[in-house]
Amino acid sequence: MPEKLANFELNDLDLVRRAARRDADAIRTITTRNNQRLFRTAWSVLRNHADAEDAVQEGYLKAFNSLENFAGKSSLSTWLTRIVYNTALDKRRAIRRRQAELQQQDIAIFDAYPVRSMPEHMSASPESELIRKQLSELLMQAVARLPDDFRSVFVLREIEGLSVAETALSLQIKEATVKSRLFRARRDLRKELEVKFETIFTDMISFAGADCDAMTNRVLTALNIQT
Repeated sequence: MPEKLANFELNDLDLVRRAARRDADAIRTITTRNNQRLFRTAWSVLRNHADAEDAVQEGYLKAFNSLENFAGKSSLSTWLTRIVYNTALDKRRAIRRRQAELQQQDIAIFDAYPVRSMPEHMSASPESELIRKQLSELLMQAVARLPDDFRSVFVLREIEGLSVAETALSLQIKEATVKSRLFRARRDLRKELEVKFETIFTDMISFAGADCDAMTNRVLTALNIQT
């Protein structure tokens, strides 16, 4: 019987070894630590809540079925981010292929992949909550309109708080490219939005609470692990 995890202090290699043995507690710890970052990474590519969730789940299954490939050269979070980012890119290409096929058949598609509104998750006065929600949605829509390469860098650096080096590793680009894309993303956003972004960054593209728990449970079910 696997030893029960007492807390979240186990290092990456310990967690990977336990997860490779299909230890439910280890898998739950990994997903809980990484769900939000991975969801935001997938959303930065796909700009759609449901598609991003699918990409995260698919990425987790790829990762948990190939844990022998994790050598500890980067953090487990960075390794998972890279897998989910590439999974989201593949999914976006598949979506675009389907769209192109439908267009060739003269089938009209209107608003096929909308940016969904964020879930309610904070209590405040009705007036302040309304303003905060409006600003968050405005920013989310503005970020969604950034060019693809700029958007992923912006989400990982400004929203997830990754370092330049971590972002470069996750997206497999040069650190200088991270800096230049972030600069241009910030410039483009400032042109579109004449508000200060800092206080609402962490509230946008939220993936916590019930969403987080549901993702973890779906991954455990897909791996046929009883909790």
